[in-house]
Amino acid sequence: MEQMAEGIDPATLERLLDLVAKEGMVEREMLTADATFDDLGIQSADMVVILMAIEEEFGVYIPVDGDLAEARTVGDFLKVLAARMKEDAA
Repeated sequence: MEQMAEGIDPATLERLLDLVAKEGMVEREMLTADATFDDLGIQSADMVVILMAIEEEFGVYIPVDGDLAEARTVGDFLKVLAARMKEDAA
């Protein structure tokens, strides 16, 4: 999974995956880089809750724009999050 989330340190990656699992109500082990949100049963309303939890946990604002809206897999989602968190920190 680490190669799918360049720019995110391992501890942050674990926290992100824990939040996705908790808020998306899926088993943590199911969160692989190529798992799609459809396969996991995570709907758009769940994504809003997940993003709100990430924003609260990390103190970052993550706009739901084209890149994030187009993320279909956990790996894609993490790539976009890594970029957003890096931008927010800059």
